[in-house]
Amino acid sequence: MKITIQKDHLSSALQRIQGIGGSWSTRPILSNVLWETDTEKACLTATDLKMSLRISVPAQVAKAGSTTIPAKPLFNIVRELSEPQLELESDEQHSTSITSGSAFFKILGLPPEDFPALPQVESDVSHALDQAVFRGMLEKTAYAASTDETRQFLNGVLLSFRDDKVTAVATDGRRMALFEQELDIPKGAECELIVPSKTVAELLRGLKEEGAVRIRQAKTQAAFECGDLLILSKLIEGSYPNYRRVIPAQAEHRISVDRESLLAAVRRVSLLTNESTNSIRMSFSKNKLTVSAESPNIGEARESLPVKFAGPTLNIGFNPDYVMDPLKRLPSDEIFLEITDEISPVVFKCDLPFLYVLMPMRSETP
Repeated sequence: MKITIQKDHLSSALQRIQGIGGSWSTRPILSNVLWETDTEKACLTATDLKMSLRISVPAQVAKAGSTTIPAKPLFNIVRELSEPQLELESDEQHSTSITSGSAFFKILGLPPEDFPALPQVESDVSHALDQAVFRGMLEKTAYAASTDETRQFLNGVLLSFRDDKVTAVATDGRRMALFEQELDIPKGAECELIVPSKTVAELLRGLKEEGAVRIRQAKTQAAFECGDLLILSKLIEGSYPNYRRVIPAQAEHRISVDRESLLAAVRRVSLLTNESTNSIRMSFSKNKLTVSAESPNIGEARESLPVKFAGPTLNIGFNPDYVMDPLKRLPSDEIFLEITDEISPVVFKCDLPFLYVLMPMRSETP
């Protein structure tokens, strides 16, 4: 293999791909990036056996071929080069020379035949979404996924393609975020897939403002194709909970509040919390919301803001991070809190097809 490639293109691709395999002392090949050439591009692939990422980079191919190169050393070298382009040439012993201006490096690789074969995701059914829309759906839901490995079926985002809409859902049992988008779902193309959080993170890094992402599922695998990027992922097995059941059918009170004002108040008040007292109290009275926190060994904080509310006084405890998570990601100026009482789930809504269900924390009213 012998190619000439632009430094910026290669550095960007390696930055995206070099952390996939990680450091594998028992299987060194997984620390390498597989290089394969086409007539006008080089395809770089990395895998950790659960997820694989392939990205195409424009290149001048003088000699076609394939090899594997340790990902992290290659990225570190390319990042430090000063010339705008470089030449890579690999030999039969799988050593790759890197030349850029007066700089020269040689990296020892491994045979491409040792690199794990990528899973084949062959399916007659695929769904296409606008990349920006799909990224927005993941951004507004993925933070609510569980990190508890004993409940692996919650360690990701559920994508449901049904009833002419795609629904993204994530929950950890204490809160749930949901976003829906209309989409033409052909008859027989309905499906559900639980995408692991690591794969979601890579999608959020790779999805762009323009173009479409095509999603294919085959048994326990899924493929996400968007432009020059292909992500193959093993899906989380198991049945996702019936998320519709946790959404309250109706609420006694619907309270309008300025999103940025609430976010700022919760952020400031939460400065007086710690790991043992990581809770705030939201007290609703006539047209006023008071956000407060009290820590025995630190002190107390309190801040009020106007809201549209005419009901009885309500005092509800929340984890401040769980309140801020959706507020930081929503573009809406106004949000609505749907509340039944002080112990029932509270629903956050806005002018988007989004909702967030949050369980209150048990707290004593002062």
